Amino acid sequence: MNRAQALDMVKESISDVVPGADVAALAEDDAFRDVLEMDSLDFLRFVEVLGERSGVRVDDEDATRLTTLAGSADFLLARTSPSS
Repeated sequence: MNRAQALDMVKESISDVVPGADVAALAEDDAFRDVLEMDSLDFLRFVEVLGERSGVRVDDEDATRLTTLAGSADFLLARTSPSS
């Protein structure tokens, strides 16, 4: 998985949870939970969807890394790289 693919996966996961969200307007460093007004259940569902879609295990302590597009993509890349 490359960075563009990771970002696309994050955006698709957000769109699954928040239909109609304008993910294209999000900057990589925007706190998307705040920008999209996601409540805690929406965010938990996003984490679940991202984990299912990517096949990457997301532990509770990892959630703080998943608050921006960049952070989420970096998390996926770190967990899917050949050295992991």
